[in-house]
Amino acid sequence: MWSMAMSSVSLFLQGKLFAEAGKVYRQVAIGAAVTAIVMIVLALVGLPVWIAAVAGGLTGGGLQPYLFRDLKYR
Repeated sequence: MWSMAMSSVSLFLQGKLFAEAGKVYRQVAIGAAVTAIVMIVLALVGLPVWIAAVAGGLTGGGLQPYLFRDLKYR
């Protein structure tokens, strides 16, 4: 299991895991931006930072399957 994870990370860092690396980077950036926006808005509303971080993480993590559904692997 560990060797499979390390192999995937290695291929990702070399740019050989996905067929369209640019699309992957764009989708990751969208997910990170949504997470950051949710965290900032909730913190500005007055929620404690840890609650804003948990809500942002859940939102961003829940969004990833939707963002990554059409990615093609090599």
